[in-house]
Amino acid sequence: MKKISTLCLGLFAFVALLSGQVSAAVYEVDTTHTTVGFSATHLVISNVSGKFNSFSGSVEIDADKNISNIQAEIDVTSIDTANQKRDEHLRSGDFFDAEKNPKITFKSTSVKKLEGNKYQVIGDLTIRGVTKAVTLEGELIGMIQSQYVGSRAGFRAEGKINRMDFGVSWNKQMDFGGWAVGEEITLKIDAEVIEKK
Repeated sequence: MKKISTLCLGLFAFVALLSGQVSAAVYEVDTTHTTVGFSATHLVISNVSGKFNSFSGSVEIDADKNISNIQAEIDVTSIDTANQKRDEHLRSGDFFDAEKNPKITFKSTSVKKLEGNKYQVIGDLTIRGVTKAVTLEGELIGMIQSQYVGSRAGFRAEGKINRMDFGVSWNKQMDFGGWAVGEEITLKIDAEVIEKK
């Protein structure tokens, strides 16, 4: 009986040790080294890019580089396409309606590790109060540990959404038959995160 108890105790200790090795740490977005960008077609012939300057977010990463619980919040009023008049229009009710819907949010529901450092991220994206599931293709660029800059990781993620799905529906048909703004939006995020202490 004593041997069985000792064996069980040792097994529990081993499991606890393994659990500790793969426990996830919380990393927060380093906003000074992160870009949340997007692009859309203009007049069917070119792409116009923009970004958001104010945002926050976090992610959990374990020792095996499993990623989970990705969350992000973006301040819509911080939209920046390098054109003040256009940015004001994007904040208006024609597009994001920032006064009534000041935040864009994202929360992952599934993160699947693929080959190498590639990941498939599925999550709920909310724009203008409308929530839709979106899929992003992600990559863990690398992780470092330093006494000077802390434990950090770098990510890249890209995906496409249809803005009409979220009620961002303004458009204008041009005299040549095309539309002023494309419906498909390309999202591109380059993020650096630092472990929360």
